[in-house]
Amino acid sequence: MNTLDARGYSCPEPVIMTRAALEKGTPLTVLVDSMTPVNNITRFAVNAGYKVTHKAVGEDFELTISK
Repeated sequence: MNTLDARGYSCPEPVIMTRAALEKGTPLTVLVDSMTPVNNITRFAVNAGYKVTHKAVGEDFELTISK
C-alpha cells in the first residue's frame, strides 16, 4: 500500500498531492492533520470514483482510498 504524508500542508496542496499519488495506484493511505483536508480529499476521491474511509490517529487523520 502506498502512503502519502500530507500533514503540515494547507489546502489545496493535500488534494493535489493525493491526485498525483493515485496515479501510481490504489490502495492509498493519506495522512493529514485536520478535518479540512479530510473533507476536501474525500470529496475529490468520491467524485473521481474511489471509495474513502478515514479514522483519527491521535491528533491526525488517516484516509484510505481504494477503487
